[in-house]
Amino acid sequence: MAPLLVFLLAGVALASRGDREPVYRECVSACEQRNCTGARLQDFRAEQPLYMRLTGWACLDDCRYECMWDTVSLYIKEGYAVPQFHGKWPFSRFLFFQEPASALASFLNGFANLVMLKRYRSSVPVSCPMYQTCLNFAIVSINAWFWSTVFHTRDTAITEKMDYFCASAVILHSIYLCCMRTLGLRYPSVASVFGALLVLLFGCHVSYLTLGRFDYSYNMLANASFGMINLIWWLMWCLRRHSHQPYLWKCVLVVVLLQSLALLELLDFPPVLWVLDAHALWHFSTIPLNILFYRFFKVATFCF
Repeated sequence: MAPLLVFLLAGVALASRGDREPVYRECVSACEQRNCTGARLQDFRAEQPLYMRLTGWACLDDCRYECMWDTVSLYIKEGYAVPQFHGKWPFSRFLFFQEPASALASFLNGFANLVMLKRYRSSVPVSCPMYQTCLNFAIVSINAWFWSTVFHTRDTAITEKMDYFCASAVILHSIYLCCMRTLGLRYPSVASVFGALLVLLFGCHVSYLTLGRFDYSYNMLANASFGMINLIWWLMWCLRRHSHQPYLWKCVLVVVLLQSLALLELLDFPPVLWVLDAHALWHFSTIPLNILFYRFFKVATFCF
């Protein structure tokens, strides 16, 4: 199950202290002029590994990467705190992975969803009323973790938006999943109308963020609202029925921990060994919750 408050604590991708630093800017400008024009650019392309070309790493990206570390070294040497660059901490690139720990954690979350989906399909009959809804939720979650992996592998305007939009889709689909489990089995028409409204809401959400300048404040507020609706709805249903269905503790634990673990983002420390930061820790911490959530729904599918 993908995290339900994916962007509540996400930083706004504005200029940071590091990329405002004159030393950094001058370094990038000099590197670009020296290595990214004419024959030197041809040499760069000829020497660049194929995997770097395929993942979109350009000469300017390499200049920014090298100049970032020159600036970090200067800051540390002068006794200053490590700065951020373009809204991010400096990470040591591994092969073509820009943020290797977060990329690995995202991949493992997606893999956990895939494994539990296979177990769910092998143990739950297709005829069960919640089967297709749970299947769709798993597909949406796996897709979100795929784009999270891509985004942490290579941060671009497109991969950032796909990461944001797919995560929003998970939150809204979790709300629909809750609607189906609490109301839809008795009132299918209500669930159908509610689902259509969520699709319309998602379309408006994506359109607003796509057609104009990306509004990070709105995106944060919108996902916070979606997440709180999801959390409160699940908790109200679980607490009202827990005396009759004791397995609901799994659902309560998942939704509460997902919100609580997002607070790891508040730590926001420079990466340990330039690899492991608070965001990666958050993603790693959600891996076992995927397993617990699917175990809950395997039982919940049969208990009404």
